[in-house]
Amino acid sequence: MKLYFAPGACSLSPHIVAHELGIPLTLAKVDLGTKKVADGSDFWAINPKGYVPALGLDSGEVLTEGTAIVQYLADSKPDGKLAPANGTIERYHLQEMLGYINSELHKSFAPLFNPKTPPEQRQEREEYLRKRFGLIEKQLADRSYLFGEHFTVADAYLFTVTNWSNFVKLDLSAFPNLLAFQKRVAARPAVQAAMVAEGLLPAAAST
Repeated sequence: MKLYFAPGACSLSPHIVAHELGIPLTLAKVDLGTKKVADGSDFWAINPKGYVPALGLDSGEVLTEGTAIVQYLADSKPDGKLAPANGTIERYHLQEMLGYINSELHKSFAPLFNPKTPPEQRQEREEYLRKRFGLIEKQLADRSYLFGEHFTVADAYLFTVTNWSNFVKLDLSAFPNLLAFQKRVAARPAVQAAMVAEGLLPAAAST
């Protein structure tokens, strides 16, 4: 399988999941500005949506949308237990959380990355994000991960999105449980391996 990614973008989430499950991936780096893959090919032809991640399957099909990709990967290696079984209430709660991270956190970061965003809108988005992180903070009050002591695909996604706070200078000091979660996830070998592969950490960091 081939993962089309941009360093540190939301494609880091399925990249982490693949490492957690021991699934080998061929990496294809995408320039999100030019929409060109590192080999010179046109990313629009691979994913007409124009954004990462995209996962090229061995069948020749291409799967897009990070929340779908991480579930596909988890279901391909069910023994890894990164997602509850389909049809269970636990699976629906996982999908509920993936949807929340996607719609309420992920998309709310977009204006903060845009230098043309007016200060008033930036402040509004920061306040909105802090409110949404408040729910996550409560959920992490008595557990290591979102659903207890076991890491899931939702944790990979939350880690990826929350990590953007470092780049947009969003202060999360009011959320100690969330910050402890970030530190905990960052220490996982699979997470470090994915970040090293994307150039987000020096290779020595994974040893």
